[in-house]
Amino acid sequence: MNIVFATNNSNKIKEVQTLLPSNIKLISLKDIGCLEEIPETQNTIEGNAIQKANYIKEHYGLDCFADDTGLEVQALNGAPGVFSARYAGPQRNADDNMNLLLSKLKSKNNRLARFKTVIALHFKGELITFEGICEGEITQEKAGFDGFGYDPVFQPTTYKKTFAEISLAEKNRIGHRGKAVSKLVAYFK
Repeated sequence: MNIVFATNNSNKIKEVQTLLPSNIKLISLKDIGCLEEIPETQNTIEGNAIQKANYIKEHYGLDCFADDTGLEVQALNGAPGVFSARYAGPQRNADDNMNLLLSKLKSKNNRLARFKTVIALHFKGELITFEGICEGEITQEKAGFDGFGYDPVFQPTTYKKTFAEISLAEKNRIGHRGKAVSKLVAYFK
């Protein structure tokens, strides 16, 4: 089965493809000729995932799924949340985002945070959502070189390493996106 994954983020495509059974092949936005920026104007993570999936269904008529992920930091009242990718500005630079986050938490003792992913699936005339959450905390400084986004500053609960210091397989097993994708896979079965 082929299905469109409504993202241009090659890191996400790689991460999600490794979670799917071999009979499900992801088709990228580039593969369907969607080169425009898909709107993300909702004020919730779930809303953005649904908006992106709806866009592909309405404009291309294809079954698809879209995800949206946010980092929610307790001491910052859930920020950056829905603005995680562009926290430090429209350039969507991961280092800028992490530097801003670390500076805002400099004087905070509470560093509890969680990653939340919502997947919105358009499939055979239905719209279904799946959620995955990974609890953890923000480290004092960046550590590790793997992963992407906030991975070098997010340490999952019960771990002494950041997402950027553990293997992709381990991150997928315990992480927010992996949890949401496993619900998606279970739905397809």
